[in-house]
Amino acid sequence: MKKYKQKTRKGVARRFKVTKTGKVLRRRQNSRHLRRKKSKKTIRSYRKPVEVKGKWAKKIKRMLGV
Repeated sequence: MKKYKQKTRKGVARRFKVTKTGKVLRRRQNSRHLRRKKSKKTIRSYRKPVEVKGKWAKKIKRMLGV
């Protein structure tokens, strides 16, 4: 019998990254526009990726085939 390979969801692959330890990282929201009214400290904090936790992390890993 032929087994099928699981395909990765390309949209998810572009948006998320899985670290060696298995954490799922994403970019921060609110960093695209209307930046004038935000403080420089806030804008700097948008650069760092954030960890996805709980059920969402599990779902994303499944979509990535990890």
